[in-house]
Amino acid sequence: MHIRVIGAGVAGLTAALELAERGARVEVIDRGPHLGAAACSWCAGGMLAPWCERESADPTVAELGHRAIDWWLRRFPGTTRKGTLVIAQPRDVGELTHFARRTERFDWVDADQIADLEPDLQGRFHKGLFFTDEAHLDPRSALTALAARLVELGVSLRFGVEAPTGDRDVDRTIDCRGFAAQGDLPDLRGVKGEMLLVKTREISLQRSVRLLHPRIPLYIVPRANGLFMIGATMIESSDRGRVTARSAVELLNGAYSVHPAFGEAEIIEFGADVRPAFPDNLPAIRECGRTIYFNGLYRHGFLLAPAFATQVADAVFHN
Repeated sequence: MHIRVIGAGVAGLTAALELAERGARVEVIDRGPHLGAAACSWCAGGMLAPWCERESADPTVAELGHRAIDWWLRRFPGTTRKGTLVIAQPRDVGELTHFARRTERFDWVDADQIADLEPDLQGRFHKGLFFTDEAHLDPRSALTALAARLVELGVSLRFGVEAPTGDRDVDRTIDCRGFAAQGDLPDLRGVKGEMLLVKTREISLQRSVRLLHPRIPLYIVPRANGLFMIGATMIESSDRGRVTARSAVELLNGAYSVHPAFGEAEIIEFGADVRPAFPDNLPAIRECGRTIYFNGLYRHGFLLAPAFATQVADAVFHN
């Protein structure tokens, strides 16, 4: 069976891998000039936090998302499973209580336990929530690893290629173009997300840290070589423009309140992109003739892509 996957973001690459592992002959094409150039996945946080996401997401996100941790551990050695630490300033401790009521599979931790988990946060926070079973990864390293694995399996990856108008030369087409597919999926909308990448050796974190705040919640995800990804914004907009000054200030202020060392960090990159979402904020798989649309991952790309990629492969091989 010859399958063409359009789009080399996390949706396209996970679907391609599921198909290739089952023996399909797969090719991946992407309009960007190189891996990550046209994928909002490149600016993702990479948190595999299904139980934290219960706070604001549909229960389906946790039910399907927990499978992603093992999926990534098997396929990407850089996946780190050390849990998620959720904290708040003393004046915002009510946010922790609210968060706890809406989530599950966590332990309350006090100042000493927070210091044991993250020594550099010693004395800065008095209460928090620890989600032991959660994980995180570096999206860029993970996508690079998936692409390399696909090449090993004989998959052709071609960049700078626009999607063809027909699919007569393949058995099935898997359309994973994200927001670019809005012309075919009119109920798809864009949700802009902004991120900041900084570098500092003055603080070390072992796991994702979420700071709760009534107006500006944010997350900090550690990466290799002193890098930290800082993000949180969700703006109902399809504008892929630059990070706004307001968002940059809020993200930096929030990170500084976690630890003053972030105030002296080197800014490596500002990033913004548009995440595709359907009205219910859940992904969907839709079939139209020989084309399967896999889209709408919203802010749960790395968390939900594996489960839905498996469903895509099931649809291909069972039809």
